[in-house]
Amino acid sequence: MQRITNPSRILLADDQVDVLKALRLLLRPEGYEITTASSVEEIIDAVNNNDFDVVLMDLNYVRGETSGRQGLDLLKRIHQIDESLPLVVMTAWSSIELAVEAMRSGARDFIQKPWRNERLLSVLQTQVELGRALRESRKLAQEIGYLRDASRKMLIAESSVMQPVLETIAKVGPSDANVLITGENGSGKGVVAQALHAASHRRDRTLVTVNAASVPETVFESELFGHVAGAFTDAKADRMGRFKLADEGTLFLDEIAAVPVNLQSKLLRVLENGEFEPIGSSRTCRVSVRILSATNADLEQEVAAGRFRQDLLYRLNTVCIHVPPLRKRPEDIPLLAAHFLQGYATKYRKPIAGFSRAALEALLDCPWPGNVRQLDHAIERAVLMAQTQQLGPSDLGLRPSEASSPHFESMTLDQIERWAVRRAFDRHDGDISKAAQALGLSRAALYRRLEKHQIE
Repeated sequence: MQRITNPSRILLADDQVDVLKALRLLLRPEGYEITTASSVEEIIDAVNNNDFDVVLMDLNYVRGETSGRQGLDLLKRIHQIDESLPLVVMTAWSSIELAVEAMRSGARDFIQKPWRNERLLSVLQTQVELGRALRESRKLAQEIGYLRDASRKMLIAESSVMQPVLETIAKVGPSDANVLITGENGSGKGVVAQALHAASHRRDRTLVTVNAASVPETVFESELFGHVAGAFTDAKADRMGRFKLADEGTLFLDEIAAVPVNLQSKLLRVLENGEFEPIGSSRTCRVSVRILSATNADLEQEVAAGRFRQDLLYRLNTVCIHVPPLRKRPEDIPLLAAHFLQGYATKYRKPIAGFSRAALEALLDCPWPGNVRQLDHAIERAVLMAQTQQLGPSDLGLRPSEASSPHFESMTLDQIERWAVRRAFDRHDGDISKAAQALGLSRAALYRRLEKHQIE
């Protein structure tokens, strides 16, 4: 058993003095800071006035009482005070029924008296790590405004092609349905996942993200399901997997097509019944996790090629959301650019007010093969390079081919018309008569198109 390096505060609660002494002797050498309580009132007072990493508590506090009822009520009271505080219960009068009821009342694990030292230490260490991870993720979530309203602001989508995305998020977000998010690299699949999590009843819990493409196949199983000490050569301590970290929350599996074929059956099992075993362990863990996944691959083709299980695909795509590429939502480009500009101007403390007209035209002309991610990086670079309070085309650093060669095959007729009108207008320095003549239009017809496409 690996000793806990960071001092962890534990509350020991039992009405028997000898039990508390024995636990002190066992836990103090392991690095725990120990507080004890021997009555319900002392326990509630301690939880209200201290920050503990874990509570180890008996279920009976009245002499002669063996039902555990008092402890079960106490579990619920502590859970109301701090629902993230890990609670481990112990009793000499254990039964499967009582253990199940204790878990339903808020306990994270169950220890039977007389305990085995190795088992008790392992359970406590696991719960300390899990509790800290959950609290840290919630703290981070609060810092970045990672709740319903904030995530709605992050998903900037005013274009017509994005409205089905917003409607689907509103419909399925509050449910526990598995959602498969498709789209090109950089199109914003991760932001959609955040919005789905923020719209769900799990929004106050953890959103854990795994990029399957960035995890080496040799450690993929451990990354998802964890392992116990000694499971393999480098497993010097127990490790909690991402499924356990995401328990009661959401797990976002990005680049899902990259999951190794030999592990897809184990992933399918978790999706079906919420059960898995960490590497090297015979103990089955059960979790409640909502699965969101994303890919830029054609999973139907992957299934046909034998690289992806069809039954796994059916489990993942209860609902499918396709995120359009940025080139098909030009109305969102100025909004996204302004959003990124505000963020980077604040981050780098630069007094930049906005974009010049020519800069906006360059942004709208670019086909953005890298989608929203490329736009984000372009604005960050522009903010860093800018010497004035208004960004110009040169600050954006777009190559001529990027700014002047649209992909007509992927554009609508309206988008092509807007591009042609804007090009003629700019080429003739705003001269309406010359631009209209070049386009084969009357001045009145050109004015109507300038108004239609909101070109100044």
